[in-house]
Amino acid sequence: MLLSTGDGMESEPSSSSASQPCRHFQLTEIQQATNNFDESLLIGRGDLEVSTKVMFSTDQMLSLRLPLKDSSSNQGAAEFHKEVEMVSKLKHDNLVSLIGYCDYEKEMILVYEYMSNRALYDHLHTLGTPLSWVQRLNICIGVACGLDYLHTGQGIIHRDVKSSNILLQETWVAKISDFGISIIDQTNQSSVVLTTVVKGTFGYLDPVYFNTGRLTRKSDVYSFGVVLLEVLCRRRAIDRNLDEKDGQWGLARWAQEHIKKGKLVHITDSNIRAQISPKCLKEFVRIIKGCLHKDMKQRFTMAEVVVGLESVLTLQENTNNSLQPAHETIFSRMVDIRPVPSNKEKSASSEHSYKELEPASSSLQASQPCHHFGFPEILEATSDFDESLVIGHGGFGKVYKGNIVDGSSLVVAAIKRLDSTSGQGAVQFWAEVNILSKFRHYNIVSLIGYCHYGNEMILLYEYMPSGTLGDHLHTHGTPLSWLQRLNICVGAAQGLLHLHTHTGVGIVDGAIHHDVKSSNILLSESWEAKISDFGLSEIDPMNKPLTYANTTVSGTFGYLDPACSEVGRLTKKSDVYAFGVVLLEVLCRRPALDRSLDEENPNLARWAQGCIKEGNVKRIIDSDIKGQISSKCLKKFVQIVERCLQENPKRRSTMAEVVAGLEAIFDLTR
Repeated sequence: MLLSTGDGMESEPSSSSASQPCRHFQLTEIQQATNNFDESLLIGRGDLEVSTKVMFSTDQMLSLRLPLKDSSSNQGAAEFHKEVEMVSKLKHDNLVSLIGYCDYEKEMILVYEYMSNRALYDHLHTLGTPLSWVQRLNICIGVACGLDYLHTGQGIIHRDVKSSNILLQETWVAKISDFGISIIDQTNQSSVVLTTVVKGTFGYLDPVYFNTGRLTRKSDVYSFGVVLLEVLCRRRAIDRNLDEKDGQWGLARWAQEHIKKGKLVHITDSNIRAQISPKCLKEFVRIIKGCLHKDMKQRFTMAEVVVGLESVLTLQENTNNSLQPAHETIFSRMVDIRPVPSNKEKSASSEHSYKELEPASSSLQASQPCHHFGFPEILEATSDFDESLVIGHGGFGKVYKGNIVDGSSLVVAAIKRLDSTSGQGAVQFWAEVNILSKFRHYNIVSLIGYCHYGNEMILLYEYMPSGTLGDHLHTHGTPLSWLQRLNICVGAAQGLLHLHTHTGVGIVDGAIHHDVKSSNILLSESWEAKISDFGLSEIDPMNKPLTYANTTVSGTFGYLDPACSEVGRLTKKSDVYAFGVVLLEVLCRRPALDRSLDEENPNLARWAQGCIKEGNVKRIIDSDIKGQISSKCLKKFVQIVERCLQENPKRRSTMAEVVAGLEAIFDLTR
C-alpha cells in the first residue's frame, strides 16, 4: 500500500505498525492455527500471496494472507506495514476487516475475517452460481458503498478494484479486499497522484491512468464500471470469446460498442434477462456509461454511483411487486433463458474442461509433427518430478531436465509442467503447442512433444544447456564479447523473421510472438540463439493484416510497445519494438527496467534514446565491450535500435530489415 504526500508523489511508509489497533499474533499462534501451514487448509493463491482458512482458539474463522518468499516479488516489509497501518484503521460493513498481523523475521502474515462465500469473480465466472438480478444489484450497492467510504471518508484510492477482490459473506454481503497497492491522498482532495509504475489488473485499468500515469479516485470508478459490466453480462473483463473476428477482447470496449448501437439484449446475461425491467436496465447502463467515460472529469463519483444503484434497486423491487407471476418482461419474450447446470452437470463438465480447449485433431495432431507423450513416460523421464531435476521456474510452472525416448532416440528434454496455481492455463498451453508445431526453424526452440492427461499439461522442448541471454547479461555476468553478442542478436532476429513471415497450412501471414525479451532467448551449447515461450503468441488464419486488439496487455514491462498501450492494437511491429529493447540490453548490459538509471523512470529504452539524442552514445555502452566496437559498427547498430523503437509503428523497421542490418554489422566485425 502506497501513501501519497500532498504534492502528489509517492512517499515512504511510516515506521512500524505497532501503534495500530489490531492484534499482533505470535508466529507460534499462526503455526498452531494453520496446523503448521497445512496445504489442506489452503483456500486461495494469488500472484504474490497465498490464503489459508484457519480456526483460532476463539472459534472464529479467519483467513490468512502469507506473502510468498519470492525474490521476484515487489512486495516486502514496507508494503506489508503500510497495509497493516491503513487497513487496521478502516471500519466499514463493506470492507474486509483486518484482525491482526504477524511479522517475525522473514515471516509477514496478515489475518483477515473469513469470507465463506469466496469472491464475486468465482460465482460469476467459475462456479456458475445462479445469482438473481436483485442479488447482483445488492452486491454492487455494497461494493459502491465501500468505495465511497474509501474515497470520501478516508481519501483512499483502492487501485485494484475487480470482481476477484470483492468477497462475499455467508449472507452474500459484499466486502472489498486487498489494499496492498492502495494509495492515500493525504490532502483528502480529488487530486492527481503521479505514478511511475502501472499497477492494477488489465481489463480494469483506467485508460487515462495507463497512458499518463495520472491516478485519481475516478480511476477506481472506471474499474468499478467494468465490474458492473461483469455483473450484467456475466463475462470476464478480458474475454477472447467476445469478438473473435475483430479481436476485441476487452469487456468494456465490447459492451460500449453494443450500448452505442442500442443492442442491450446482446450484452445481458441470458439468466437474468427475464428478471430486468427495461427501465431498470436503461438506468443501470446509464450508470455504467458514467463510470467508463473517457473524460475523467465527466465520470461519476462513487457517491453518485451509490445513489444511482439504489434507485435502480428500488425501481426493480417496485416492478417485481407490481408484476403478476405469469407476466413476462420484454427480454423473456425475445430469448430463451439458458438453464443453470446442476452441480452434477457442472462437475461432469469441469472434468473435461481441458479437453474442450484442445484443438481439433484435424488442426493439430493429425497434421503437425508433434508427439503426444503418455503421462507414465513423463513420470519416468522426471523421476516422478524429482525436485533435483528442476532447472527453471516461470509463470507457467516448473521446468525439469529429463531423458525421454522420442521415436527410436533417447533425447535430453526440458520438460515444462503446468502449475495448477499458475495464472497460465489451457489456452496458453495449446497456443504453444499450435505455434511450435507449425513454426520450425533453427532459431526457434523445438517442441519435441506434449502430454495432456487429466489436469496435467506438460510441454517437452529441446534442452538448451546454456540458459537464457537474460541470465548471462544480468545475473551471471558472463564475459560475452561483442562478436558473440552480435551473433546472438542475428540468430534471434532470424527466428523472429521466420515467425513473422512463415506461411503454411492455416497460416497466411505468420504470427506475433507477443513477449520478446532477453529471458525468452535461449542459448545452445554453441551459443546459438533460439526464441522460446510462445504461450502468448497469435497466428492469423485469415488473409488480413496481422493485428489484434490487446486490451489486456500481456507481456513484460520494459518491452511493451507504447503504441499498443495507447490504441489497444497489437502488430508484428510490437515484436520489433521489444526486440529493439533486447538490442539495447545487449549493447548496454542493463535490464529493460533498471532503477539505477532513474528511480522514477527506470525504462532502459527511454534512457538510452535520451542519451542518443544528446549525442552521448558512449555513455550507454557496456564498458566490457567499448574497445571492441568500431565507430562505424556502433553507428549502424544504434540506427537499427532507433528504427526499432520508433513511437509510430509504421516508421519502425520490419524484422527483415533488422536481420539485414545486423548481418551487415556482423560481417564488418568479423
